[in-house]
Amino acid sequence: MDNKKLGIILLVAAVLIAGVIYAVKLQEDKLLENVVEQQGSCYLEDGTCLYEERDFTLYIVGWVFSAALGALSLYLLLFERSQKEIISTLEKQKHIQVGDEKFDILLKGLDEEEKKIMKAVKEQDGIEQHTLSLRTDIHKSKLSIVLDGLEKKGLIARKEKGKTKEVFLKINI
Repeated sequence: MDNKKLGIILLVAAVLIAGVIYAVKLQEDKLLENVVEQQGSCYLEDGTCLYEERDFTLYIVGWVFSAALGALSLYLLLFERSQKEIISTLEKQKHIQVGDEKFDILLKGLDEEEKKIMKAVKEQDGIEQHTLSLRTDIHKSKLSIVLDGLEKKGLIARKEKGKTKEVFLKINI
């Protein structure tokens, strides 16, 4: 059973319990008023007052129980959404972390220049080759050779853009 249904059931139970307790109290009050009207006083023959002898413990316990059920039901109703958001955020974070771990494993099989290039392309997918050369501090002729190798390995793809080329990650990480 999901939290929302359970919350609704508990809320209905809390309202019913509070209603029954209130109805019983009203009935007892009415009964005491009738006795006082008939006798003309709240005092009995032994000198005890009916109003002083009343015990409100059961009413108080019942209302506290009803309030606790109501609070629990509101918690289940209102905070279900935030729990789903937390779970969703954790799932996204896990996906990002798994992707980073895969990328780190991939980098272990590459030399230093290839690692620099892959990291720069991951940071800015679609980076221009000239910008990539500046960012990685690799000469453009050497960069072109390394990019050819990465392209042959199926890790990147280059697309023409005017006089330059854009570099994209071909793998989905």
